[in-house]
Amino acid sequence: MKKFLWVFSLAAALCCVLSCKQKEDPDTSADILITRIVLPSKIEAEPSSDVTLDLIGDTHILKTDEIVFQSVSNNSFACSIASVTTKKLVFTLNEGLVNGQYTFFVKRGSTRKKVGTTELSLIVPVTVELPEGTNIYGRIACGDNPVPGVIVSDGYEVTTTNDQGIYFMNSLKENGYVFMTIPSGYSVPGDGILPEFHASVGTDPSKVSRVDFTLIEDPGEEFTMFVLGDMHLANRNSTTSDMTQFDGFASDLNKTLSATSGKKYILTLGDMTWDLYWYDNKMEFLQYLALMNEKFKDIQVFHTMGNHDNDMNETGDFAKEFKYRRDVAPTYYSYNIGKIHFIVLDDIDYNNTGTGADLRSEYKRDVTARQMDWLAKDLSYVPKGTQIVVSTHAPIYMPTSSGGWSANLTGANSTGEANTAALVAAFSGYDVTFLTGHTHKTFVNDKMSSSHFRELNAGSVCGDWWWSGHLSPGHLMAQDGAPSGYTMMHFKGNACDWRYRSLGKPADYQFRAYDMNKVRETVTMSLVSNGNTKFKTYVDEYNSSKFSANDILLNIWNHDPSWTVSVTENGTPLTAKSVYTYDPLHVVAMSAKRLSQTANPSFITDQWIHFFRYTASSANSTIVIKVTDRFGNVSTETMTRPKTFSINNY
Repeated sequence: MKKFLWVFSLAAALCCVLSCKQKEDPDTSADILITRIVLPSKIEAEPSSDVTLDLIGDTHILKTDEIVFQSVSNNSFACSIASVTTKKLVFTLNEGLVNGQYTFFVKRGSTRKKVGTTELSLIVPVTVELPEGTNIYGRIACGDNPVPGVIVSDGYEVTTTNDQGIYFMNSLKENGYVFMTIPSGYSVPGDGILPEFHASVGTDPSKVSRVDFTLIEDPGEEFTMFVLGDMHLANRNSTTSDMTQFDGFASDLNKTLSATSGKKYILTLGDMTWDLYWYDNKMEFLQYLALMNEKFKDIQVFHTMGNHDNDMNETGDFAKEFKYRRDVAPTYYSYNIGKIHFIVLDDIDYNNTGTGADLRSEYKRDVTARQMDWLAKDLSYVPKGTQIVVSTHAPIYMPTSSGGWSANLTGANSTGEANTAALVAAFSGYDVTFLTGHTHKTFVNDKMSSSHFRELNAGSVCGDWWWSGHLSPGHLMAQDGAPSGYTMMHFKGNACDWRYRSLGKPADYQFRAYDMNKVRETVTMSLVSNGNTKFKTYVDEYNSSKFSANDILLNIWNHDPSWTVSVTENGTPLTAKSVYTYDPLHVVAMSAKRLSQTANPSFITDQWIHFFRYTASSANSTIVIKVTDRFGNVSTETMTRPKTFSINNY
């Protein structure tokens, strides 16, 4: 056994010597430009205590200057200088500082100079015996009280805190971080939108790291999770850009957040960014986080990784994930809110894929062996019967044109990797909801392997990669016609209900109805100015045997078999027929315009499953539509026919 007194020490930290001089930030305060500070990569200290750093060369920092820590979310914390000599700088940590990554500045008046970046780890002195081989350890407490039984992992090993709230781990440090599973009854502080449940530990297993975590008592069991699919923020398109449209999305979401009582969180489903534009437009994770912190206040965001969140200029899955692990979160982890156990997995596997934009789609859909090994350990602490929500980027299943379902995770090619069947089997004995993205569409699969498994493919923020909103402002939607939006999940104890919320629309906007007589009149080759024959696919579809005279087509984007739909003509019920087809509004708002501009564009209208056809007896009758979801929420429309079909009419 080794006994350690956990006190502030910089001797073991990896240090870098950096000048305050920054070419990109000139000013006339020449004195502080030439002082050189030995800034460690990690500062461990007690809260509000004094920190001592070495100085090299002539001293030009004044006692009246300030040290400033700026967080990833751009919050700044000024620290007063206690003393400065020719060799030492002593400053007092601001009481508002929390654990995390910071940019370190020296400030004089209105001028500040960047020194470098460092991680701050706030610790409480404790005398403890470390088991032989321990190279990561720490204390988890709520206020002054240690919290026992908290699950802690490095992504491989899993352990728990003892009665003193202390955990020990012998880690290979391959992931470079440690994280805790936030226990039920608690929450954690946040650095802007990022919940502080993980921290870096470096990658050198010979060095011993201490990481403490803080918990906040939070016993409530009722909360709302706002689930955001693919954002693809890329700073592209010169007019009606993705950034401009995202402003509108954020404003709309904030209105809903303000109107929603109780605890609230956001969960992303991957592809927050777009790897190609990390380099073309300098839109990486730090820019994404800055934007999110600007738009959303007082809410924490749990992240899931997508295929476009991998670095195309690295080789292999692990290396491609590095920036995501460094800047955002672990690629897989778990946390509890109320009675619900959440698990985040990464089902995009780049195997040995090389570098370059041309290989960005060369990934497999599976769950890697290291994740499956960790998952088994995580679930060993979760009682059978627990309600579990699993978020991944790629769907677990995909709908087929015949109304069935096919396994979507099919890429496993090494021992221990999991495809769909193996992943679902790992959750035997639990009640599981899978939340997935990637398709940019919506579907609900409530017929997986049993009544205890379901999948919500939860829609996308960017719709069709922002194209329809760019070409037809006000009509942002995905290729299945589902509006841009998000899924709201409300949890109370073990109970959960959900509803899709469309951008800029009321809560009861759950379907779109078309008079197909008018659709056929409108969707003709005259809509494409260059005569692009690819548009003929849509013209032929609406004039095919799938449709007949006087049809009404409903697009009910979040439909599942538990919903009830009533369509009547003059009080007479009409019979539904499921149809695998294209959304007419997306065809005219986006595909017609794209095909008029480009010979072979991407992201045009796709066939999808949530369409229903009803045949009326007359072209002029009034149709009453009533749609009731599985939780009793009702949406209605009275369609006076003929109903004009145009972009402006929707």
